[in-house]
Amino acid sequence: MHAQAAPVNSASQSHTSLAALGRQLRIDSIRCTTAAGSGHPTSSMSAADLMAVLMVEHLRFDWSAPHHPNNDRLIFSKGHACPLLYSMYKAAGIITDGELLRLRKIDSPLQGHPNPHVLKWVDVATGSLGQGLPIGVGMALNGKNVDHLPYRVWVLLGDSEMAEGSVWEAFDKASHYKLNNLTAIIDMNRLGQRGETDIGWHGEIYAARARAFGWHAVEINGHDIAQIQSAYQEALAQTDRPTVIIAKTEKGSGVSFLANKDGWHGKALSADEEKKAIAELGELTGMVFPTQKPQNLQPSGWDPAGTLTLPSYAIGGKEAARKAYGDAIAAMGKADPTIVALDAEVSNSTHADEFKKAHPKRFFEMFIAEQQLVSAAVGFGVLGKKAFASTFAAFFSRAYDQIRMSAISNATIRLAGSHPGVSIGQDGPSQMALEDIAMMRSVYESTVLYPSDANQTVKLVAQMAEVKGISYIRTTREKLPVIYGPEEQFKIGGCKVLRQSAQDRLTIVAAGITLHESIKAAEALAKEGISVRVIDLYSVKPLDSRTLAQAAAETGNKFIVVEDHWEEGGLGDAVLDAFARSANRPTVVKLAVRKMPGSGSPAELLAAAGIDAAHIVAEAKKLV
Repeated sequence: MHAQAAPVNSASQSHTSLAALGRQLRIDSIRCTTAAGSGHPTSSMSAADLMAVLMVEHLRFDWSAPHHPNNDRLIFSKGHACPLLYSMYKAAGIITDGELLRLRKIDSPLQGHPNPHVLKWVDVATGSLGQGLPIGVGMALNGKNVDHLPYRVWVLLGDSEMAEGSVWEAFDKASHYKLNNLTAIIDMNRLGQRGETDIGWHGEIYAARARAFGWHAVEINGHDIAQIQSAYQEALAQTDRPTVIIAKTEKGSGVSFLANKDGWHGKALSADEEKKAIAELGELTGMVFPTQKPQNLQPSGWDPAGTLTLPSYAIGGKEAARKAYGDAIAAMGKADPTIVALDAEVSNSTHADEFKKAHPKRFFEMFIAEQQLVSAAVGFGVLGKKAFASTFAAFFSRAYDQIRMSAISNATIRLAGSHPGVSIGQDGPSQMALEDIAMMRSVYESTVLYPSDANQTVKLVAQMAEVKGISYIRTTREKLPVIYGPEEQFKIGGCKVLRQSAQDRLTIVAAGITLHESIKAAEALAKEGISVRVIDLYSVKPLDSRTLAQAAAETGNKFIVVEDHWEEGGLGDAVLDAFARSANRPTVVKLAVRKMPGSGSPAELLAAAGIDAAHIVAEAKKLV
């Protein structure tokens, strides 16, 4: 390990010491990637001066308390430049040189892209480009609109990721909410993975676009310490708009055979090249630069916590699960001031508007920007808020990468998708979520819920507030009969057996609207002397495999699974998965949507898809 020099303690450093830190960050970015034999040294080197000034002069962060509510937040949206981030950790004195040189090793927390699963100083996983700034919007909204704390959010972006639409969704919403506590730093080094970016070094184009979105834009030389200092001061001075710093840099800056040279993206230097590069940059000093501590303020302006009184609905009446969702989060928001709700301009359909009416300061409209919707929820969640985000279930598919990355980020968010399946009726297939269960089941350690009546919906939504990870609830559009009393409990990971007897000859498994069709079918079959068991599989993941196994043993090892979803990846596959390792696998008949639906009434479309009561009866007769 290299010897450590004495710490540099002054909050305002000379240009010489800041430039020296920039060189040190470049050298360490080279050294750790060469030791790893892979990584992105040149992408790290271009932003070294930008981060040197930020780290020493403006970043307020208590490394011993990374979740301190007053800490500034730093997001490396260009996550492949994490050798620079890890070199900053060494410069701050929180990791050793030996730890830095373990980059990308199987037992090292310094992974190829930042990951909060293993690094406590990282808020969110990055590496799938275009997501850091949208998450930063959520963090900035939390600071300005909920906690009323003066922390700042700094996001380092690569110029290649400026082609991502999610970035411009973030630009739009940050301006709409006047997030002057948010600063985006574009490392405009001109070179992407395979050559020049679409804009190259034309920073005036980025500036014009940003200004059109209502941002304060500053164009600088990203290797000029004085210009960097001035740009940060401009950002801090803004009172009603976010700032973007467009920094013209050189990829591989500081080393003649790397600087502005194509072909070096994601390529580590050899040992000989490392020696040559460090000889140009100068001797490694190992300086330590402690960062400034944040203020010690408490969040202010929170709504007072009240008593939780969940809504309830009378058995025999009718209500839509989507309405029960809105009623539930509105009631929960009264009891818990850490709950926030977000929607994508359909809150009068998802019924998130019930929360908006009750708690307008904690409701955030993301308009029709589903990627920003999910990312903002992640930003809130990282900072301790219980975020519920809703839109039509079909449109979450636009944000699937954000959902996938949320799981990698170890984030906790709650998603509500309304209007699933053919049962939405006349709007047609563009609005019908027929893939969402499959999509959400495949997310790492996700929870997938599909309630069948209003009281069940309320109880499941209340539990979602305490569930870790990514949870998803599928809320039906149609008003459905209330079949459970408000006192009924619904454990996540459980199911409900609605009909059973010793004479049951098969089991029907369903959820949501098809559960009600299954109940009708069971009643019709009973009149013909055929007794069947009916299971409400409201918890799709985790699944109650024990109850399913018991049903198989008691009902002839025969199942009919009925779902308003494509055949692939939905309830039927979830049931089959429960028996994947069973030596006595049951017969499972899947009734699901198999043909592209069109417009029509809900009843017509359920019948056309073969998932209504009549088709269930016909299939049951064949099976028994």
